[in-house]
Amino acid sequence: MAVSLQKGQKISLTKDNAGLSRIMVGLGWDEAKRAGGIFSFKPSQAIDCDASVFCLQNGKLVSPAEDTVYFGNLRHHSGAIQHMGDNLTGAGDGDDEQIMIDLNAVPAQYDRLVIVVNIYQAVQRHQHFGMVQNAFCRVVDQKTNQELCRYNLTDNYNGMTSMIFGEVYRHNGEWKFNAVGQGTTDPGLNELSMQFR
Repeated sequence: MAVSLQKGQKISLTKDNAGLSRIMVGLGWDEAKRAGGIFSFKPSQAIDCDASVFCLQNGKLVSPAEDTVYFGNLRHHSGAIQHMGDNLTGAGDGDDEQIMIDLNAVPAQYDRLVIVVNIYQAVQRHQHFGMVQNAFCRVVDQKTNQELCRYNLTDNYNGMTSMIFGEVYRHNGEWKFNAVGQGTTDPGLNELSMQFR
């Protein structure tokens, strides 16, 4: 049974799952329904959310070009992290984007894998996370396909264009997950990455 996390909660992924190595981080979201009748506002373009991972060393993004896994760099140079590709609309049920992580293959110098989501061209398209609903992040054991934990966003993120969703991190020999849920007004991935440099 998956653990449902609240904002700020942490869970050990490996403590009760001996041998856990390969996990899938699935992220999903839907475009919020607009209130109103035939004159209700509908954005001219679908909201394109992009999931990415910052691979931190001692809490810092040392090499942004090498250590950011996103739609433009689908595989970390270590081979431990693989982004499964970009979903341009978020339409449909289930995960919209998936990131595969082999915990045993993550090089020892990396202590924190930060899962972020930003809205592509949010400023130009006048879009923000207040226009998104049913957003979630879940961690699944790839071997058993069992969901280990799930974090549903519940706060009001009006005006926020980027999201620090959660992080997979090492602590005292264990891998843990932290449900962060921090919205930011960073207009893109590069600006968001500055928070970790």
